[in-house]
Amino acid sequence: MGEKITLKITKREVLGKKVKTLRHQGITPGVVYGAGMEAVPIQAEAGEVLRVYKLAGKHTPVQLLGSERRIAMIKDVESYPTRSNALRHISFHAVRADEPVIAEVPIRLSGTGESEAERAGLVVLQALEKIKVKALPMDLPEALEAPTDGLVKEGDRVTVGPDGVELVDSDDGREGTADDDTTVKDLVVANVYEPSALAAANDAAAGEAESADAEQVEVTGEAEKTEASE
Repeated sequence: MGEKITLKITKREVLGKKVKTLRHQGITPGVVYGAGMEAVPIQAEAGEVLRVYKLAGKHTPVQLLGSERRIAMIKDVESYPTRSNALRHISFHAVRADEPVIAEVPIRLSGTGESEAERAGLVVLQALEKIKVKALPMDLPEALEAPTDGLVKEGDRVTVGPDGVELVDSDDGREGTADDDTTVKDLVVANVYEPSALAAANDAAAGEAESADAEQVEVTGEAEKTEASE
């Protein structure tokens, strides 16, 4: 965890379509909800909301400072189609500091320069860009670091199995709850390939995809002919 991310909020009295007046005033409307509490409409200065979203994303807790202090995760944002300097709406899911949560964090390959495998002309291919982890809200990492220094030969792999958090294999894609998910110890996030073998595998995969597409077109065409003749 880096520095705590905070956002000053106030309870929002303007609701429904009238919130457009808030946006014209440089204020972003939002809502805070969670287990055991009623959803609370809130608002905050638009520039601060955008800053917090860029820092926290959906994987870092935010301390909401208002009439009550809450720890929350950003669950959803609504953006402007043609603007990048503000958000139309933001939703927070309040969490307890003493209860684990599940969040998706990015995976970063790291190392001190090129690995021995790369210097030998091999290719290091990252297989996963992000992974769900389970931890107390304030212990959630900004990212998981996966060092590549030990990669030497074709077939070598990079795995992550970080201290302080658990890797989660979730079947239904839910975040924000630690119930009914299976934890895993280690996960392969990158592999070392020989360039020509990798190219051949890519060509084979592309050929299979083209064959499947052609077969689908043929089946669709036959079905249309059958319908037309009936």
